[in-house]
Amino acid sequence: MIRLLQKRYLIPVVASAFLYVGVSFKDDFFEIAKQLEIFTTLFKELNTNYVDETNPGELMDSAIKGMLASLDPYTVYFNEQDVLRFKINNTGEYTGIGALITQKSGKLILREVYKNFPADKAGFKAGDEIIQIGDVSLSDFKEDASQLLKGAKNTKIDIKYLRQGKTNTTQITLDEVEIKSVPFFAKIDDKTGYIVLSRFNKKASNETKEALLELKKQGATQIVLDLRNNPGGLLGEAINICNLFVPKNEVIVTTKSINEKHNNTYKTAAEPIDLDIPLVIIVNDKSASASEIVSGALQDLDRAVVIGSRSFGKGLVQKPIDLTYNTQLKVTISRYFTPSGRCIQAMDYAHKENGVAVRTKETNYNSFKTRKGRTVYDGGGILPDVQLEESKTSVIANALLKNDAIFNYATVYYYKNPNLGNQIPNFTTADFQDFKQYLKNQKISFDTETEEALKNTLAIAKKESLDGTIINEYKQLLAVVQKSEADQLDNHQEEIKNLILEEIIKRYQYQEGFYQYYMKTNSEIKKAVTILNDSTTYKNILKI
Repeated sequence: MIRLLQKRYLIPVVASAFLYVGVSFKDDFFEIAKQLEIFTTLFKELNTNYVDETNPGELMDSAIKGMLASLDPYTVYFNEQDVLRFKINNTGEYTGIGALITQKSGKLILREVYKNFPADKAGFKAGDEIIQIGDVSLSDFKEDASQLLKGAKNTKIDIKYLRQGKTNTTQITLDEVEIKSVPFFAKIDDKTGYIVLSRFNKKASNETKEALLELKKQGATQIVLDLRNNPGGLLGEAINICNLFVPKNEVIVTTKSINEKHNNTYKTAAEPIDLDIPLVIIVNDKSASASEIVSGALQDLDRAVVIGSRSFGKGLVQKPIDLTYNTQLKVTISRYFTPSGRCIQAMDYAHKENGVAVRTKETNYNSFKTRKGRTVYDGGGILPDVQLEESKTSVIANALLKNDAIFNYATVYYYKNPNLGNQIPNFTTADFQDFKQYLKNQKISFDTETEEALKNTLAIAKKESLDGTIINEYKQLLAVVQKSEADQLDNHQEEIKNLILEEIIKRYQYQEGFYQYYMKTNSEIKKAVTILNDSTTYKNILKI
């Protein structure tokens, strides 16, 4: 299975974990035993003799992280809580409050509230900051606080939270929550069906199939499949989704590894739903892993026109391996290859410069041929058949998303305009100027890579007592960088206005209202429909 997840925490019995991984990949058992003995002896002596009191769990946590950090970011260790979260992501079902929550800078923030689930029924809104769960104050709570919001169905939990600077209290009742892989589907027009596939959990192919059949029943004769911002998930579900559109026994993906048992060829196993319905797939730079298998395979088989911007470029396959004490190792076992023979992995984790993986250069991409003889390339994600500049996220927009400036402004806007209901706000140029003033008043830093690098340079200079000689030049250069960032705000005004408006609409109309708006206004979706409506263009792209 293919999944981007976070890593952390400690392992109670590390020897068995090390042995499991080692035996899986190496035949030199003596060398493995030797290194384990060295490590065990070192760990024992360090904890026995160190000048201050040590925490064995934290030391082991650091050791594991250090070892895995030398590999790739997808090979990670899960403690018991992580394993539970991993299962939730794959099944799409859990008992909780029904909200997207992030823990950032010591704050537990509700990012999105799902309609008719416990958080919504309790009156929570996006932007609320939870400060106490039951008797646990989160001010000094260092663990994953969202786990305190999970439990048995009908469990009642008292919660204290901040909203616009005011402290509120409420009680929430836990219930079963289902995370849909297909959060939305509908007809764009009389003949065009639109399906949003946001993740690849174990229900992804069934939900996509149901959406496809329902749209066909409603009269859809062409389909837009939206894979933007889909980080991936289960490999089998990606194959099953391809199977909706291609024949049985079609090769979708092969996996290759130095360990022969991980070399596999995966074919479709069922009869398709529709071999002929015209299909356009939309991807962007956040479409990864299983999303790239679907878009890449259907592109290689000349079964779909892919539009948007180059995808993320994750061509590595992971497998979860159960360890002792209900812990787990998710380890990269192979690379995957699309039907034409492409591996679209963008980062080379085997060869690092200054500890950082090297991105494959475009000049080093290899060319391959689709079934109809079209040229496609490996090495850097799926390159769409039709590239759309507007599908790319600008540097300044990424910075505003990363530092939550857009999210926080949408929260302020919502409480200034509480009665919009189902109306679509008219976010004007004057509103954009208000947004810019908000950034200034809140002293929000854009934290672009350039600005971060400059600030880090000054920090290093201070450590080396060199800052006095460069401080004036630093201030001048920082001012130039920040002026350039401010200019980029205006240069990308329409993109940023759209991002703000999309976030605002979610506050009033939940996901469904957002997708209804998005389906009618988004330029990439409009381009997809244009291609589908022009059968000559569609066939010329695919050479059919």
